[in-house]
Amino acid sequence: MPIINFGIMADFSVTVIDDRPVFADKAKKAGAHKVLCQDFKSALEEIEIDGNTYFVIVTRGHRYDRICLETIIQKPKAYVGMIGSKVRVSKVKNELLEKRVDPKKIKEIYTPIGLNIKAETPVEIAIAIMGEIILVKNERKIGSGYSKGIINELINRPPGKKGLVLATIVSREGSAPREVGTKMLVYPDGRMMGTIGGGCAESDVMRKALNLFTKKNTNGEMVQVDMTGLEAEEDAWFVAASWKCF
Repeated sequence: MPIINFGIMADFSVTVIDDRPVFADKAKKAGAHKVLCQDFKSALEEIEIDGNTYFVIVTRGHRYDRICLETIIQKPKAYVGMIGSKVRVSKVKNELLEKRVDPKKIKEIYTPIGLNIKAETPVEIAIAIMGEIILVKNERKIGSGYSKGIINELINRPPGKKGLVLATIVSREGSAPREVGTKMLVYPDGRMMGTIGGGCAESDVMRKALNLFTKKNTNGEMVQVDMTGLEAEEDAWFVAASWKCF
């Protein structure tokens, strides 16, 4: 299963869903970090999904494609691509439209999946798919990193209200869970909007952000969170990773 191998090589955490035990076992042997051998709908409802999740739909039939897309398309994600012929893809999209799925969300589906490198073999197809995913990932990294919620909060915040602290990941090493540029707002009362990874590291950044309110420091400060030591054993998201926020 080349797509699994390339995903692991590209430092992604790879989850495979297949309702056929034989193929689920092959995915395990290929090295997938997590394999769910159950129906697609329940599995997709079970796994954790966020704006940094990349979906590759390569099921055995358009009915299963539609089942997957009906669940995925309503959730936050970075990418969803679907393999299939023009006829198969068109049929799935039409069925989604009949179910009153927002056409804008349907347009977010990458199809035909993968970069156009004239791929023919399974390995070449996997390279094309991973190339497209990496392109999407790195283009997002180059972007400002502001979510719609954060933008709206900054634009619409009434004059005279207490300030906010904007935490931004400015560098990243190892397998830290969020990309450079990811942002999180911290309010004076301790509330947060967005996430820079969760867990102990995010809590540490939040505490230091609250200190900025106390010190009335408008210049900000650099915070390095190093999770390469023993603390990482308690928080798997930050194993062998260190990152900084400003």
